[in-house]
Amino acid sequence: MKILFIGDVNGKPGRQCVEAYLAECRRKHINYDFVIANVENAAGGFGLTKEISQKLSLSGVDCQTTGNHIWDKKEIFSYFESEHRLLRPANYPAGAPGFGYNIYETKSADRIAVINLQGRIFMWNIDCPFQTVDRILSEIGDGVKIIFVDFHAEATSEKQAMGWYLNGRVSAVIGTHTHVQTADERILPAGTAYLTDIGMTGPYESVIGIEIQDALYRITRGMPNRFTVAQNDVRLAAAVIDIDPGTGKAQSIQRIFCPMECDDDHNKNQERF
Repeated sequence: MKILFIGDVNGKPGRQCVEAYLAECRRKHINYDFVIANVENAAGGFGLTKEISQKLSLSGVDCQTTGNHIWDKKEIFSYFESEHRLLRPANYPAGAPGFGYNIYETKSADRIAVINLQGRIFMWNIDCPFQTVDRILSEIGDGVKIIFVDFHAEATSEKQAMGWYLNGRVSAVIGTHTHVQTADERILPAGTAYLTDIGMTGPYESVIGIEIQDALYRITRGMPNRFTVAQNDVRLAAAVIDIDPGTGKAQSIQRIFCPMECDDDHNKNQERF
């Protein structure tokens, strides 16, 4: 069973990239059993709206994960309660809107649990993600073999720790948040697919998706200013994880980092669209 996980979708360029890629997959009969995308920056680079979430679902995204920026658009609070395809980090304190994990049915009729967690190093000091995931796995029980974890965190050490903590207990632990894709994809010894950070789907002629001059102004002057989503060099950052549905163990992980228009000179681990 193949899961496609798309990294942090940044603004309109990122959304258009996702829509174009999934449309091209359908045209070429490239079939994924389940598609997950982190969408916390899909609305203008910060947050998410109901309309954008619905449009991404229509484009072929089966589950949407998020992170600390999901609260930037207040209108999303009420939408969380009715949309089970949209998740927020499970380790926010009790009373936060929405769901931290859910169980879905894939196109191949297998069940998959998707868990959304957020780190605490260099981020908000919310509930412990390690204790939270233990509780969730206990709730899920043995009835679901395929378990996917989006760990939205800043520190590489915390992400690696989570990978080893869940090694053999979940199918995949994939990091999000930094918008910089790492090249350390692997299958851990007990069968868990791991990647420290999936990277950003969006414009790379930028500073993590923001117009260069906007970012430089704030960094060099220390003064607040308005951030604008960049537009150029749009790329898809994603990974395909192949999982044995009988055991829930990952069999392979293939990282994708590809411009919207790819030529034949790109490496074989980069899918084209």
